[in-house]
Order: sequence, then structure tokens, then C-alpha cells
Amino acid sequence: MLNKVMLIGNVGKDPEIRHLENGTAVATVTLATTERYKDRNGENKEQTEWHTIVLWRGLADVAERFVKKGSQIYIEGKIRSRSWEDQNGQKRYTTEIVADNMQLLGRRSDNQTALSAQQPGQVSGYSPRNSQGPSVSADRQDNFPVSGPADEADDLPF
Repeated sequence: MLNKVMLIGNVGKDPEIRHLENGTAVATVTLATTERYKDRNGENKEQTEWHTIVLWRGLADVAERFVKKGSQIYIEGKIRSRSWEDQNGQKRYTTEIVADNMQLLGRRSDNQTALSAQQPGQVSGYSPRNSQGPSVSADRQDNFPVSGPADEADDLPF
């Protein structure tokens, strides 16, 4: 069986960060993915889907430091559905993406403020399998994936 999700989208609001009693960080991010197509009449249409992304430990730390509303990110993860009882006793359901990997995308200029205040290292993403979390260095800006020259806006077809 395979449960794998890959998304590229824009963050809808700043990440919500929580720290559990044991100190484990967890971040929740809303991610918008937009499909663009032409209908039968040749008119351009857009359909936006909103996804709830859950990031644990090192990924949550990276999200807290570098992700903000409007950031473009790449997420790999798994779909998880869960249910709970709300304050009124109603059963509630949600479907989330639990991230295994995240990469910061976008133009280099989008990352300038985050880069200038950090320690040596690099960020191209973080996987829980790695033993150490990432850091960023202004001298290694080329590690941020871009889809074109730094002065052009990203225009991904998906």
C-alpha cells in the first residue's frame, strides 16, 4: 500500500506553533494549491484546494523560523484522517497531511530577510531521518530552489 502526497502551494497564514509538555514542537500550516485550466468555452478557470499540513519536531522548527503567510513551499507526506468530540459533544472529522519533508521555494529575494540573520549551513528541507535540523547561511543562498531568475515571479504550471 502507498500513502504519499506531494504538494506545492502557498501558505495561507503564518504557521501555528505549539510545544507539547515534553518539549516536542508541532506546527500547523494551511496550504493553498491552485489548478488552472480552460473550460469547454475556452475561459480560464481556477480551482483552489486548501490543505492542513502538520509538521513535527525539526520541520516545525524550520516552519517557525522561515515560513510565513504567502511563502511557497513543497511538502511530501501522508494523508491522515482523524476524529474527535468537540465541546458540544459532536463528533468532528478532519483530514490532514503529515509532512515527512518540506522545501522552501520561491524567489531568492523572498528569503533574504531569513537568510541574513542565520548561522552558517543550508536549508533545502529537513527530513526526520536526518540527525540534525537545518540552518541557513547568507553565503549559501543558492541552496534555495527557484524556478527562474531571481528577479522573475514564480510561474509553476501546477
